[in-house]
Amino acid sequence: MTGEGPLHLVFMGVSGSGKSTVALAVRDRLGWEMAEGDDFHPPANVEKMRQGIALTDDDRWGWLGSLADWTAERDQQGDPTIITCSALRRSYRDVLRRGGEGTFFVHCTGDKGLLLQRMEARQHFMPPSLLESQLDTLEPLQADEEGMDVDPALPVDRIAAMVLGRLGLS
Repeated sequence: MTGEGPLHLVFMGVSGSGKSTVALAVRDRLGWEMAEGDDFHPPANVEKMRQGIALTDDDRWGWLGSLADWTAERDQQGDPTIITCSALRRSYRDVLRRGGEGTFFVHCTGDKGLLLQRMEARQHFMPPSLLESQLDTLEPLQADEEGMDVDPALPVDRIAAMVLGRLGLS
């Protein structure tokens, strides 16, 4: 990564990909402030997902904007950040990049069976029935986007070390 400002890590991927778990492991190593993207959803979005209704782009714009605003506030103070957010489409990642020039995406991408197994084993407002719609929406990171892919089947400590190593923070 290049740039003078602070670094902003976005752990992205579909539900069940381990983005929150990996983000917490990196946060524990760096001590940076972290925001869980799910906490920024308005109640109407959460209710739709609870009912098994996939969010539309219109549902997501305000949510993404609030995450970008949260990051921008910290960017202006010179503070690095970590957020978790599905960031499924490039256009969504474009909104998140408005939070700061030093935005770097860590895409937790893995086997559909593993993702479904994880979703079924946890308590979350996002039902496993919505995994397919998320996979259909997902646009992988493009070559011109600052970021990396990680396999959530790997041990969390190893993934955290890979992220820190890639960013020269280990």
